[in-house]
Amino acid sequence: MTDLMLNLKTFEPDYGVEATEEHLLPLKNSAKGLTVNACAHAVFFCQLLEATKQKQKINERIPLYAQELKETKHLSLRIGIIGGGHVGKQLARVLLELGGFPGNNIQISTRQPETLSEFQVLGVDCFYNNRKLVGWADVVFLCCLPSHLPHICSEVHKELRKSSVIYSLVTAISLSRLKQLLSSSAILRPQYIFTDGSPLTLWEMSRTVVEALKDPDVVQATCPLGPMGAIAVKPKWLEAVFYAALNSYTCQDLPYTEALKLLNKVCFPEDATTPSEEQKSPPPPPPPPPPLFVCENFINEAFASSLTPDDTFPWFDLTTVQLKESPLSQLLPTSTSLQHSIASLYCNVIALLATESTAHISKKIPLSAVLLHPTTNQELSASSGSGICPNNTEEASSSESEDIN
Repeated sequence: MTDLMLNLKTFEPDYGVEATEEHLLPLKNSAKGLTVNACAHAVFFCQLLEATKQKQKINERIPLYAQELKETKHLSLRIGIIGGGHVGKQLARVLLELGGFPGNNIQISTRQPETLSEFQVLGVDCFYNNRKLVGWADVVFLCCLPSHLPHICSEVHKELRKSSVIYSLVTAISLSRLKQLLSSSAILRPQYIFTDGSPLTLWEMSRTVVEALKDPDVVQATCPLGPMGAIAVKPKWLEAVFYAALNSYTCQDLPYTEALKLLNKVCFPEDATTPSEEQKSPPPPPPPPPPLFVCENFINEAFASSLTPDDTFPWFDLTTVQLKESPLSQLLPTSTSLQHSIASLYCNVIALLATESTAHISKKIPLSAVLLHPTTNQELSASSGSGICPNNTEEASSSESEDIN
């Protein structure tokens, strides 16, 4: 009888041995790039969300880091991470080292908390109790295996508070399925795509994620509305970020007029820097005023006209924002000035955080202080807002044990 498997190359013992490190490098760079992008965007989201909790300090234009800790402790964002594997650890490092969040504002729930001693010594509470974490955190990052997610959701969904945001970095579980599992509409799930932009070698496997995000080229490559790198986040994520900020103001019972005022101060600060008296050359012409969000950018005109000055914004379903068209999704592709301003906002925030991290600044500098005293990083600002995600893209996938998409 003939052996059907005879002479089949794939069944030979040595098949695949020629796959060297060089062959695997593109896959490793791809996985590293996804992690760098995901961590950068998570830090930006957390910084923006914390700024919305500091309404009084922003309004008074007082840097939060100059206040007594006792007065501001309740304003600090509480961040929970479910999953202590590769992605969970990288995210925690970036939040601590680059984002500047204190250890006692981060908790990690994992089956093996004893493996997280490096975070425990920094004040991070590490344990295995998903319900406790969800009941405590303002933002919960899901960094677990896809196979574990249904059980985790059934375990924690009753502990979720209305103001809590779930931020999923897990593949294979769609946004609509997450909404069903968690019985919540406050869910963000960034989706990443490969583009025809810069090569994957930009991520350099030898660098840590924190080190990579101190590189201006990497910051630009991760910018949501900047020149596209090899990996880009779909624009729907950015829309949901701003709607989540408005939900934060609504939780504080702020009238929609005040919410817009504060959001514009956070996102589009006026650079108050003036030329030196010793400067002999004439000052450059003032830049055009930044674009400002208005009510109709987030809700339709008919509903906006029905609001009274004391009304809050409606509660926005973040899953619907990411799955359907919204007023903001119609505005972003058409407003070049808005694209440039948001790109500059992102690059300035990440660049300043990286600068302060490099200088070993021990006190946390929040987004409110960063944006009320913006940096003058002209290279980042000038180059970061030149376009939006190209249409010629290819869906990205990853095979990490704790995946990002």
